[in-house]
Amino acid sequence: MLKRLMQVFGILVVLAIGAAVVLPLLMIPAGTLAPTGSTRAAATPDSRFLTIPFPGTQGLEVHYLERPAAAGAGERSFLLLHGFTFNSFTWGAVLDPFAALGRTVAYDQLPYGLSAKPLPGDWSAADPYAKESAIAQVGAVMQGLGLEQVILVGNSSGGTLALEAALAYPQQVSGLILVAPWVHAQRPTIPAAVAQLPQLQRISLAIARKLGDPTLLEYSYQDPSRVTAARRDQAIIHTRVANWDLAWGALLDRSLSSAVDISDRLAQVQVPVLLITSDQDKLVKPEDTRRVAAALPHATLKVLPGCGHVPQEECPQAFMAAVTEWLQSPAVQAPNP
Repeated sequence: MLKRLMQVFGILVVLAIGAAVVLPLLMIPAGTLAPTGSTRAAATPDSRFLTIPFPGTQGLEVHYLERPAAAGAGERSFLLLHGFTFNSFTWGAVLDPFAALGRTVAYDQLPYGLSAKPLPGDWSAADPYAKESAIAQVGAVMQGLGLEQVILVGNSSGGTLALEAALAYPQQVSGLILVAPWVHAQRPTIPAAVAQLPQLQRISLAIARKLGDPTLLEYSYQDPSRVTAARRDQAIIHTRVANWDLAWGALLDRSLSSAVDISDRLAQVQVPVLLITSDQDKLVKPEDTRRVAAALPHATLKVLPGCGHVPQEECPQAFMAAVTEWLQSPAVQAPNP
């Protein structure tokens, strides 16, 4: 489904460039669907907030969920990174099992979930939605929460971000758990000036609104009937916050001019890595994850049967069994030479 959306997006990009010559604006409403609503009002009892510094802003508020390490868990820490359009609640079923292994934090990457949703004009320096900014925000969250050394756990595009962060912060990242990482992505990449055409911005906004519903969540399951009403509500918690759709559109605008190129640098990742894929993943095929495992110097691959793209949600027991087994393996216990 996601690949089909990206293909349609590519076609629309071509059409929009042509339309820019003859049409002043595509007939897609520019006003937000949610003019009111605050992150604090939408917060859950588990919600926590952290303001991180970011150049050109007064700081960016990040929403996160945390579980302290259980007694006897040791000093490990885990930082959990969700995938495209998801939020920290995707880790809800495994927060407590992870906490049995060490301190565990999951946060909403901007502008997802209940984290800040800055709009163009709200910053005067770097675009907070740039790839480099997302990497910097990982570092700022680690610093703000006192996570001196972590194992990064990333699903889908969160796996891509985890790989980038491992290269950016080699002294702080001691290992990676990558769940169907979206490394071999295929989506249109165009010059930034073209991406900022009003026609393309309206297309980004229309796609953002479509992606903001639970459709992608359900497609990410091998068995969509397993998606509960409560989980659907968590998946669309962003829709309670003012300007969520405009912020998502701004992110899509920026991503059009940012290539996914981490596959060229996989050999540089020197920490131990657990790759988890599911045999029924319809978004990132198991073969793609196998390619990533083959390119990483210190990788272990685990294939889970009967799960989709988010096994931490759909198959949490099998998922945590794979994690626990890997953490106890010599590859993790002994440092790399």
